[in-house]
Amino acid sequence: MKQNDDREPGKSRMAMRGCACGCDTTLSLTSGSLTAGGLSRRQFAGGAVGAAALAVTGFGRAGQAFAQAADAKPYRIDVHHHLSPPTYIQAAVANNFGDGLLRNWTVEKSLADMDQAGIAVSMLSVTQPGVNFLSGEAARKLARECNDYNAKLISDHPGRFGGWAMLPLTDTEGSLKEIAYALDTLKLDGIGLMTNYRDKWLGDPSFLPVMEELNRRKCVVYTHPSTADCCVNLLKTEPPTLVEWGTDTTRTIGDIVFSGNAAKFRDIKWIFSHAGGTMPFLIERFIRQPMIDAKFKPMTPDGALAELTRFYYDTAQTSNKASMSALTAVIPTSQILFGTDFPYRTGIDHVKGLRSSGVFTDAQIMEIERGNALKLLPRLGA
Repeated sequence: MKQNDDREPGKSRMAMRGCACGCDTTLSLTSGSLTAGGLSRRQFAGGAVGAAALAVTGFGRAGQAFAQAADAKPYRIDVHHHLSPPTYIQAAVANNFGDGLLRNWTVEKSLADMDQAGIAVSMLSVTQPGVNFLSGEAARKLARECNDYNAKLISDHPGRFGGWAMLPLTDTEGSLKEIAYALDTLKLDGIGLMTNYRDKWLGDPSFLPVMEELNRRKCVVYTHPSTADCCVNLLKTEPPTLVEWGTDTTRTIGDIVFSGNAAKFRDIKWIFSHAGGTMPFLIERFIRQPMIDAKFKPMTPDGALAELTRFYYDTAQTSNKASMSALTAVIPTSQILFGTDFPYRTGIDHVKGLRSSGVFTDAQIMEIERGNALKLLPRLGA
């Protein structure tokens, strides 16, 4: 497997070559300087096509490594694994949302997929739309029921599950109460948030009291994309899973950074799904924003890249050469966590994909699959 450059956090770089003028340049993200080197356009195109094919088939040099990994004692930690509590399934049916995978989920299906892929622990969370379809007491009640069920599965299956607690985020009082209950009484591992709450993203000023409490508690906060009010049914040819969810992840990352929340609440440990959405591709715009608009400089005193490289990103639906190459060009491998998006994808898909990508060494894959998560969630090591 190809060895990555040795990089310290905050000292990543991304190669850009084959521009319209025919020059051969690499943009250093730390200094903004241009230096020689990088891939040719033809090499990049060929590599991207090959990577896509390899990601789909899962064949190639990684076949033997995958077979050996599948036979090993389960050790992986999946930070992006969905459950559907009975009351949530009832709410989905009553409100006419959710597909068969959501409605037909069982804990037995989760455990079977985990065992097949060598996953020791999965961090459970309710998928989108969370409680965005409810408000007031109804949202509080459903969030509480889902968190109780999450905690019950952790208790019933020792060592197999952890949990992200759901909040009714637009309800400040309800959210603060649920944080206390979920973390102090249920002992869940962190908080799970949607990327948006209808027409508000996670940097919105109305969420400041909750962010202050999460920061005070030094919480791990996992985020999952959801379809915002602005972008429902934009195109008949594109379900929101295709483009919108990756885009919305990027929106909320930008909102957290450029609202100043990332710099202000430095003790929140953010996890973003799907390799940060389109953020790696848009990294040059993120970095330049404070440079071209002075009002954002106070929000990012150390620069946007410094904030982005502190965040964590999971591999769910992105365990392929193209996605992982882009992500590791921006952030260090220490910030990547193994995620599967079960039941929408399988654990084996992602075990195979990471090894087939050729992006990581075996040691780096071990860190992604387990070590990095243990640094965030040391309880899981027990």
